[in-house]
Amino acid sequence: MGRPKMQTEINAIAEEPEDNECSSKRAALACMVNSEVGAVLAVMRRNVRWGGRYMTGDDQSEHALVYSLKALRKQIFSWQQQWQTINPTTYLKPFLDVIRSDETGAPITGVALSSVYKILTLEIFDLSTVNVEEAMHMVVDAVTSCRFEVTDPASEEVVLMKILQVLLACMKSKASVMLHNQHVCTIVNTCFRVVHQAGTKGELLQRIARHTMHELVRCIFSHLPDIGHLESTLASKEGSRHNPDALVDGHEKDYSFGNKSRDNGNGNLEPDVPLVSMSFPSNASVVPASSLVDDNSMEIANNLESPNDMHLMNEPYGIPCMVEIFHFMCSLLNIGEHVGVGPQSNPIAFDEDVPLFALGLINSAIELGGLSIRQHPKLLALVQDELFRNLMQFGLSMSPLILSMVCSIVLNLYLHLREELKLQLEAFFSCVVLRLTQSRYGATFQQQEVIMEALVDFCRQPNFMAEMYANLDCDITCSNVFEDLANLLSKSAFPVNCPLSAMHVLALEGLIAVIQGMAERISSASPALGHGPVSDLEEYTAFWTVKCESYNDPNYWVKFVRRRKYIKRKLMIGANHFNRDPKKGLEFLQGTHLLPDKLDPQSVACFFRYTAGLDKSLVGDFLGNHDDFCVQVLHEFARTFDFQEMNLDTALRLFLETFRLPGESQKIQRVLEAFSERYYEQSPYVLADKDAALVLSYSIIMLNTDQHNVQVKKKMTEEDFIRNNRTINGGRDLPREFLSDLYHSICKNEIRTTPEQGAGFPEMTPSRWIDLMRKSKTTAPYITCDSRAFLDHDMFAIMSGPTIAAISVVFEHAQHEEVFHMCVEGFLAVAKISACHHLEDVLDDLVVSLCKSTTLLNPLSSEEPVIAFGDDTKARMATVTVFTIANRFGDYIRSGWRNILDCILRLHKLGLLPARVASDAADDSEVSTDSSHGKPAPGAVSVSHMTPMGTPRRSAGLMGRFSQLLSLDTEEPRSQPTEQQLAAHQRTLQTIQTCHIDSIFTESKFLQADSLLQLARALIWAAGRPQKGNPSPEDEDTAVFCLELLIAITLNNRDRIVLLWQGVYEHIASIVQSTVMPCALVEKAVFGLLRICQRLLPYKENLADELLRSLQLILKLDARVADAYCEHITQEVMRLVKANAAHIRSQPGWRTICSLLSITARHPEASEAGFEALTFIMVEGAHLSPTNYVLCLDASRQFAESRLGLTDRSLRALDLMAESLPCLAKWHSVAKEGGDDSSKVSQDIVEMWLKLVQGLRRVCLEQREEVRNHALSLLQRCLTTADGIGVTPTAWLHCFDHIVFTLIDDLLEIAQGHSPKDYKNMEGSMVLALKLLSKVFLQLLVDLSSLPSFCKMWLGILTRMDKYGKAKIRGKRCDKLQEQVPEILKNILLVMKNRGVLVQRSALGGDSLWELTWMHVNAFAPFLLAETFPDQEPHSVDNKTTVVHSSSACQHSDLVAEGVLASGSSNKNGGG
Repeated sequence: MGRPKMQTEINAIAEEPEDNECSSKRAALACMVNSEVGAVLAVMRRNVRWGGRYMTGDDQSEHALVYSLKALRKQIFSWQQQWQTINPTTYLKPFLDVIRSDETGAPITGVALSSVYKILTLEIFDLSTVNVEEAMHMVVDAVTSCRFEVTDPASEEVVLMKILQVLLACMKSKASVMLHNQHVCTIVNTCFRVVHQAGTKGELLQRIARHTMHELVRCIFSHLPDIGHLESTLASKEGSRHNPDALVDGHEKDYSFGNKSRDNGNGNLEPDVPLVSMSFPSNASVVPASSLVDDNSMEIANNLESPNDMHLMNEPYGIPCMVEIFHFMCSLLNIGEHVGVGPQSNPIAFDEDVPLFALGLINSAIELGGLSIRQHPKLLALVQDELFRNLMQFGLSMSPLILSMVCSIVLNLYLHLREELKLQLEAFFSCVVLRLTQSRYGATFQQQEVIMEALVDFCRQPNFMAEMYANLDCDITCSNVFEDLANLLSKSAFPVNCPLSAMHVLALEGLIAVIQGMAERISSASPALGHGPVSDLEEYTAFWTVKCESYNDPNYWVKFVRRRKYIKRKLMIGANHFNRDPKKGLEFLQGTHLLPDKLDPQSVACFFRYTAGLDKSLVGDFLGNHDDFCVQVLHEFARTFDFQEMNLDTALRLFLETFRLPGESQKIQRVLEAFSERYYEQSPYVLADKDAALVLSYSIIMLNTDQHNVQVKKKMTEEDFIRNNRTINGGRDLPREFLSDLYHSICKNEIRTTPEQGAGFPEMTPSRWIDLMRKSKTTAPYITCDSRAFLDHDMFAIMSGPTIAAISVVFEHAQHEEVFHMCVEGFLAVAKISACHHLEDVLDDLVVSLCKSTTLLNPLSSEEPVIAFGDDTKARMATVTVFTIANRFGDYIRSGWRNILDCILRLHKLGLLPARVASDAADDSEVSTDSSHGKPAPGAVSVSHMTPMGTPRRSAGLMGRFSQLLSLDTEEPRSQPTEQQLAAHQRTLQTIQTCHIDSIFTESKFLQADSLLQLARALIWAAGRPQKGNPSPEDEDTAVFCLELLIAITLNNRDRIVLLWQGVYEHIASIVQSTVMPCALVEKAVFGLLRICQRLLPYKENLADELLRSLQLILKLDARVADAYCEHITQEVMRLVKANAAHIRSQPGWRTICSLLSITARHPEASEAGFEALTFIMVEGAHLSPTNYVLCLDASRQFAESRLGLTDRSLRALDLMAESLPCLAKWHSVAKEGGDDSSKVSQDIVEMWLKLVQGLRRVCLEQREEVRNHALSLLQRCLTTADGIGVTPTAWLHCFDHIVFTLIDDLLEIAQGHSPKDYKNMEGSMVLALKLLSKVFLQLLVDLSSLPSFCKMWLGILTRMDKYGKAKIRGKRCDKLQEQVPEILKNILLVMKNRGVLVQRSALGGDSLWELTWMHVNAFAPFLLAETFPDQEPHSVDNKTTVVHSSSACQHSDLVAEGVLASGSSNKNGGG
């Protein structure tokens, strides 16, 4: 309490010099004490008794009280030393004598108490003051034994308030540490007396008394954390009646539930003090404070003041007094039913008032004691047993105030002492919290609301649910508290056939608090101890004996509790099987190694004892069976109970609660025999033998039936029960009191031989509480969880489904934005946890649920859906949440992509998507470049661009247009949007921008493989199957948009193209093959395919063939479709070739490219781009290779033959073919340097050369003269410059037969069979062909002349010369041919002559080359013999033989031949 102003004024003298300061303080205190003495004397003088004595003037007759006060007055100013050095008793004693005196009236006593209070609060003395301990003791003794004469009720209340004031000042004084345990107990006892007495006084005194009591408790227990270990040790040795080792014996075994019971829950429990009427005796002249209540109530004080060990009570106050006070506060909870309630009082109000007062005191003590309570066994024992037992009772109170206070205390106990209260907490949640939330137990709405608020407070503790799961759900002997609480919160959040209420929101708040706690634990680094499935048991182990190596080290306990939970689940499954068929149930447990392969009695007994959910009737029948094995199981079952120091009826209650007692007498006999044997074994104190226990047990069962069966009309009396049990105890009678207690216990509390079945929450009975306290000594240690998510995976798997459903339903029914935000936080937390623990199914369910709330999947019921969406806060929040989850946790979305795409498609149809949604990585850079130059970003749309209101239209083009959301046909009148519509429209735009929908696709390269694959499949699914015919514009727009997105993610994931390619290709193929008319979809498919190939070829060489093969789809396009897009396709192919020619290495790939290019040769618009691409490949052999050589030749030939465009392109195409010859020479030289395969490669090169000349031969037949003649000249070049290719003579023969001769024949046939209008100047081409023949033949003459078939080839030449010489074109001979043929032949003959190939032999023999030659030549040019062989006689030709020389031709002959050919060529050109 604060100091009065006097002290402030005294302190203000500090400015004086030091000597003056001390003297002034001393004087000030002396004045203060003097004034207090004067005040007391003044009040005393006002009383006739004391004033009369003063008037006589007889000093000798002065009363001792007055005399002592006057004596003090004389001394105080004579003291020169400091007040701290003066014995306080000197100036306190006169005041204390007045307080003690029974002669003083209330006013005098009140003034004296005020004086003492003033001295205490000014702290005139402290711990260093002489004799301070005695002074404090005197003050407490005097005030607690205060006596005064009552004059009026008001003055009496003033004195009582001042007594409370002084006692509280004593406890708050620094010198309070000098008080002993005895004094503190006395102070508390006195205050409680005042509290009790205040019930008949004024309201002010009642409130002050209760406040003082609270302050005292807070002051006392605030010192608990500071009490040293030594004091704790002394306190633990205290021999009081609160020995923790005797918690179930003697007085500590008193339990009260419902009907107050005693002796293990059996007898009547009277409170320590039956507080009866508290009326104030008004006719008394002198009332001592110690008799403020009647004599019976004095026993409370006596209990507090009379511990067994007075030595401890005379020690400085600490644990002993705290134990007494705490026990006293707990005992107050038992007073309610025993207080005498007068006819004018309100029993409900009193029943609420007394427990509330006691609970408030207890709560204060726990708040301040906190963790320190666990360091003191006696205090902890009170909390564990007596306090919690009372909390369990009052937790079912109808009063919301009491229930709220009980829940606050339990929350405090959880926070500070949960490691010591494992089973107590389980009992509270099972028997109070979960029971009150069930309407079938009769709980009121107020009770349910209070308990739900308390549960939410628990859920706000970060590790509460994790610890409940680890300690209770994973313990086979405990109930599934976590699972039950999670289900309770989920169900309570569901508004079933009713509007959303505060209770629903409150339950949801608790549920989300649990989820958010899990989400917060994810951020802390946690080892993956709690992940992965628990392996099956490999061998049998007694599951009830499994222990953990360390309950503090997560490396041990995480695996242990997960294994224990696995066992618990299997036991529950086994219980279900057992309930259907006991034999199959046991076989199942044997199969899971929870029971041994060969059943033993102990394992089966423990299965019955520790497994919840068993049908208790079946268990009872099994245990009562006469089979030897069943009998053994029964005795093993009985041995699992601990009946030590337990009353018989309590033990019997516990035993019969675990199964249903069979109805057959023989089975009952066997069951009770096993029970009696076990009970006598552990509690042989009263009973002589087990037979006595058996008979008495039978008697108790009969009494229970007699008393509680409604069909029994005449009930057994106590005397009847005692008489029936005479001489059963070994021939002697049992103590009458013992039997009487049993009788009354059974009468008041029925033994239920039919235990509760089902999944209800049982009531906590006295016998169950005793069993709980027994179990608490042997249960596994409490596991404390930290901020790491060890068990969250398992917990979340249990609660995820109901949680998502609950949040979704509340979100759907909610109307307030605050609830929306809470639900969104819950959704995001669920998504985070699902992603962290790889629970893809859970995340998919969440996405499905959220997508429904976006309203985007609903049919368009509004004419203005964009405006409606902008006005719907819930829908916009749900939409943002969906896409936030997709962007943050897309790695773990699977089937949910379909729902997300449905939302995207709806936004697309409404024109609400940003333009860059379907862009890929390359487009990102383009967009950023545009933006950097001052162009607005595609997503930046202002409201000013908004079109007048109307119906939404589909997005135009390839992307959704952000600038036009609503439109009308131009013929319809337009209305300007209102401000509200503009605002809603702006909200819609902001929402879509916040969603970052484009990031889903542009950032898809970061998605995990499974998620990416599911996204691609979802896009294909959303696009729908392509339809032949004309699909609706809306369907086509959707398919186009989905295809764009599919192509975008394909391009963004080039490193994982193998994953996506098959699905993408099949989708595009289905589009191409089913489309018969040009449309946007097939356009996007074709060009998307080309784009994929362009972008991916440089990076995926192993997929190059696959990518290029896909382009064959273009070749399968319907003719109308191909014709429409041919030009653009060719341009894309050209870009592909220019960018990736170096990356195309396989023949199938080049075949596809060349096929596409070849087709363009016949298309007017596309041929130029196709030829450009072909030129890029072939020019200077830049990208020619043996792989693509033949393919490119064929493509070039088709361009050469194509009559589209200018003739110049055909000539350039021919040049490309001819200019490829050096490549063959180069490859041939490289092949010669190679290894074993060089001959094969050389042969392949010759084959390529043959393809080249064959292609040129075909173009030589072209109608256009310029192209035809150019082809002939290039063919001649290719034939005459093939030296470096390694063409063999055999190949040359093939070349003459199939190329040169064929060309000569075909030209003649064309010239004779076609109109000159079609083939102009064929004569010139024929001459060129003959010259080609001549030059090639003469160049190869030496090599060819050695071949056996040379004559045949030579004959072919002569024959064709003959034909050409005699040829008639347009019905007449050709002068040019008639002129040129002899000249060319003459040149040939001269060269053959000069090279010694054609000479006349002088001797007989040899072949007929000479005769053959001249026989044919003379037929059409007889004059050539004389010109070429002037020395030969014409007639001798027939008689001579031809000599063939195989020698090489001389250089001179070559020159002659070349000269003749040159002359012939000049003549031809000149003639032309």
